Amino acid sequence: MASWDIQPQGVQGQLKVVGTHAEDLGKALTTLLTDMQEAAGAAGTAVPGSQAATRPLGPVLPQEAPKWSSRISTGPVAAALSEYATKRKTDFKAMADRCQAAVLGAAKATNEYVQGDLEAAKNAQNAARAVRVDALKDFGGKKQ
Repeated sequence: MASWDIQPQGVQGQLKVVGTHAEDLGKALTTLLTDMQEAAGAAGTAVPGSQAATRPLGPVLPQEAPKWSSRISTGPVAAALSEYATKRKTDFKAMADRCQAAVLGAAKATNEYVQGDLEAAKNAQNAARAVRVDALKDFGGKKQ
């Protein structure tokens, strides 16, 4: 560990680049989930035409809004998209956690290196490698 030779300004520049890419990833995931929700709503059902709607029996007064219009069945495409999003939720969270751990770990390890506390730098680096975001947020090393 004593052989570290870190350029803090270089680390800071790279963290800015990674931060920008992490924000782009977050926006892409948000857009993906929004688009999947819209696709599920537009996919329709496996039932042809208006048979998918549950219509009331008997006559409906003209001034009443049709209550059946908001109770349209969802089809297999919407169900599949929902299941996909549900199963991928942990993967999406893992991506976000890994990005956050990498950035926090690099920043904390570099700060500790600059302060001369190589043991604390090693601990921050190990916490980032293990994706222990909670440990990195609470990680203090030397108090200023």
